[in-house]
Amino acid sequence: MHRRSILQAGLGLLFGSQLSAQMNQDKLQSAISALERSVETGLVDAAVVLVRNGNTEVTRAFGAAPNADAVFLLASISKPMTMAAVMSLCDRGLFDLDDPAAKYLPEFRGDGRDEITMRHLMTHISGLPDQLPENRALRTANVPLAEFVARAIKTPLLFEPGTKYSYSSMGILLASEIAQRLSGKSIATLTDEVVFEPLQMKHSALGLGRLDRATLMRCQVEKAAPESGAGDPTAKDWDWNSEYWRSLGAPWGGVNGSAPDVARFLEAFLRRDATLLKPASLQRMITNQNPEGLRRRGLGFDLGKSLGGPALSEDAFGHGGSTGTLCWADPNTNTICVVLTTLPSQAVRPHPRSIFSENVAEAVGQG
Repeated sequence: MHRRSILQAGLGLLFGSQLSAQMNQDKLQSAISALERSVETGLVDAAVVLVRNGNTEVTRAFGAAPNADAVFLLASISKPMTMAAVMSLCDRGLFDLDDPAAKYLPEFRGDGRDEITMRHLMTHISGLPDQLPENRALRTANVPLAEFVARAIKTPLLFEPGTKYSYSSMGILLASEIAQRLSGKSIATLTDEVVFEPLQMKHSALGLGRLDRATLMRCQVEKAAPESGAGDPTAKDWDWNSEYWRSLGAPWGGVNGSAPDVARFLEAFLRRDATLLKPASLQRMITNQNPEGLRRRGLGFDLGKSLGGPALSEDAFGHGGSTGTLCWADPNTNTICVVLTTLPSQAVRPHPRSIFSENVAEAVGQG
């Protein structure tokens, strides 16, 4: 199937007749213009956007980004990617989602931990915290990933597993650790072999992998939260831009990747691409797994309107990242939206990524 791709084009070319037949032209122009202004005023150093609707794709690079293949630290967009790697082992029959995590982590027992299932780890209802209390000290010491695992296994739970929702990067970490033990491979290698390589995501790696650190887009850490290094002159050795963090391969936030690669990943779910996972597993990952009354989450994926505003359907799936990234796909409109920026998500409200995303969602809804 032929897809028309438009790269770094002027607005007149961006909104051609094929696109306007499927999207509201004014809304999409507003999305592009708003992000362009954010770069021109110096708020955002670099950005790349990609919008795919049916057979039409629009890409645009801004500021310091040299082209659409510029590589950004994706932050928590990493979560569905690494959880797809974990689910490849479920497809092979190596675990079941309702298995207790302690079946594969025998040291992960006591004080409620025995009740935590694989599903709980992947949907943020395990009771594990988002980050460890000693997170900053561990990063300052440049400890290996195995040390985060050892501390996460011992850290106290916040609540009884399965009873509440609380965003948990440490749950993603322990699901990844179980995958490492079951596969005999690092989570970085497993993700590369079962996600990046089959989907031809040539500009992506968990950690540095094949990537050249010198070509990566610099995160604007000076505008980040203190736990990410803002205001700390010593943070250059452990912040988002450091060699340590870029190469660590944290499964909850360590993928470096490009906008077209993120779109390839999302499209695998829209197309039920068995190259990635079995169709049933693909569907399961983008379907709510949490009990009624708790926030809706897929396996690694966020779901619904929270990703792009009220114009999105509840069937939409995707994720945002604290480094200023956001992506979603809406099966109801056959649309993919990826916006990668270098401006941390907490730096300003509303964030340029959110403005862009909401305008795109409205453009599709009003087309």
